[in-house]
Amino acid sequence: MNHRSRVIPTPAQEQAALAWLSLLHDQPSSGDQATFSQWLQADPAHIEAYAQAQVLWELSEQPARTLADEDAFALQGLLRSMDAAKGRARRRWSAGLAMAASLVLAVALGTGWQPGRWVDDLGADYVSAPGQVHTVTLADQSQVTLDADSAIAVDFSGGERHVQLRRGAGFFSVSHTGAPFVVAAGEGETRVLGTQFEVRLQPAGAQVTVLSGRVAVTAAQGAAQQVLGAGQQVAYGHAVATPLHGVDSEAQLAWRQGWLNYYHAPLGEVVADLRRYFPGRIVLLNDELAARRVSGSFSSKDPQAVLDSLQAVLGFEQHQLFGRLLVLR
Repeated sequence: MNHRSRVIPTPAQEQAALAWLSLLHDQPSSGDQATFSQWLQADPAHIEAYAQAQVLWELSEQPARTLADEDAFALQGLLRSMDAAKGRARRRWSAGLAMAASLVLAVALGTGWQPGRWVDDLGADYVSAPGQVHTVTLADQSQVTLDADSAIAVDFSGGERHVQLRRGAGFFSVSHTGAPFVVAAGEGETRVLGTQFEVRLQPAGAQVTVLSGRVAVTAAQGAAQQVLGAGQQVAYGHAVATPLHGVDSEAQLAWRQGWLNYYHAPLGEVVADLRRYFPGRIVLLNDELAARRVSGSFSSKDPQAVLDSLQAVLGFEQHQLFGRLLVLR
């Protein structure tokens, strides 16, 4: 039997398909339809690109809401400017099409531009790219290992060594100079009393894990301090800290060696970590699925293999679109 190999569209053909899809869902003229028909028949890759675009559109509403939550301000501003530039500001979009437009825009722009990441990086001194764990040495010879897709800003003026965690997570090995060393994350801060420790941003605040030594953590300005020692962890958010508790800090900090370890962790938490290592964007649609518990040790070097193994156990669906957006449901 003769099998045809699958045609792989180029990025330019993928973006053209997205543009046609948007136009055809927005009152096209008969001339537009004729031109589209000619474009579609001109190359088999155009047919494949348009088929993928249609799948994207069918899946668009809920992923678009998720992406819009992440990037709402920047995406909406860009869409407004694009409409104005084309003289189409007067055209009324339905809510569903506006949501789909946000998703199409996010996919078409690819992995190189994400509004939240761009804003974080703008004020950062050190940045790690998605999939890259990066160690930097500060001016005082302290070292910071940035988890993938992380960013920090550093200010050593005013007699205090001050680091702001702007995105992701950092593992700090602090040199002893006599000057205070403070890591700000969210509304709270971690003040070093001589230690190696991690600070990791979370949706509502941050989590601090100590490998050795001690740190003092405050959930917000004026809040009570909690002093953590080796093998202890605390999280805070909305100016409130959880009680400190013991953890296997070596296992939790194994990301520095390329491993992600979980014990009864929600799948949503695992996916959030994998996003830092995935060359694109991952959207998890099902809240019930996000709450399913996962245990295991996974290599961060191949996030797709991790998702494939979790899919085999949990039975969810994966839809990869244009090589840049992965939808889980």
